Amino acid sequence: MTQDIGSGDLFMAVDGGGTGCRARLERADGTILGRGLAGPAATRFGIDASWAAIETAFTNAFAEAGIAAPDRLPEGVRVHAGIGVAGLSRAGALEGLEARPHPFASRAFASDGAIACLGAHDGGDGGIVIVGTGSCGIARVDGRDIKIGGYGFPISDEGSGAYLGLRAIRLAMLAHDGRAEPTALLGEILQHFDRDPRKVVGWMDTATATDYATFAPAVVRHADEGDTAARRLMQDAAAKIDGICRALRDRGAPRLTLLGGLGSVMETWLAPDLRRKLTPPIGDALDGAAILAGRPPLDAASRQHPGHQEPRNRKDDRNR
Repeated sequence: MTQDIGSGDLFMAVDGGGTGCRARLERADGTILGRGLAGPAATRFGIDASWAAIETAFTNAFAEAGIAAPDRLPEGVRVHAGIGVAGLSRAGALEGLEARPHPFASRAFASDGAIACLGAHDGGDGGIVIVGTGSCGIARVDGRDIKIGGYGFPISDEGSGAYLGLRAIRLAMLAHDGRAEPTALLGEILQHFDRDPRKVVGWMDTATATDYATFAPAVVRHADEGDTAARRLMQDAAAKIDGICRALRDRGAPRLTLLGGLGSVMETWLAPDLRRKLTPPIGDALDGAAILAGRPPLDAASRQHPGHQEPRNRKDDRNR
């Protein structure tokens, strides 16, 4: 069923990540007109693949809003796009994406972390620390963009899932040699490789950050059960995240939010004084992309309005 989209300015928000791309078409009051999904849009897959995913996602969002041809909008309608892309800092990535033709009245690009930060603080000053497979601190203060860490595993990404996995495997190898106290966690890791160091080395030769991060849940689980090695690993990782958080605070970030798959877990391991300074996110990365596009920040009532809520039972969202 085609809906009446009215006239005036609309805003296309796009979050192009490494595992998938989401798009959302909104009115200035935050009412969602259409949503779209596509495959990975990170620039490491190439500019052609990145833009193809972005274009597919926003075309699907237009289609759900009843707009079959984005380049032939109803009279009086202007669409402004804010597009966050993972890997935008790669050499030539921004220039390559900006060269692509598009149907928008205006278009702005930013990193996926930057739109997450904009969304978390509703366009205002503040910082985020993302703790997932990797880790990174991002803030915006008085118009300045600040980045702490996030240079890639294994040289950076301290306190992340990949960092935890690497250190857990390293400690398991020490235990195998009798140079570290054996624990349930270390035994589980060694058993994963049939207690054969040659299999660990063979795996290591091709292992990615994602592969190392698959061991992080075991570290978290065993730490909760009191495993001494796991607790030391969590304390060490938390100290690294603590350092990123405090560096952002020292740079002037007035608000700080933890995001990512390990964010809530890591929060419980941080020092009490730092936990008291953390705030929940106001919005998500798509809210940040909409703000990047020029949509005004939403008041609390608009944010809670059913028209701005993401559905909880859409098949696309569940399986993304």
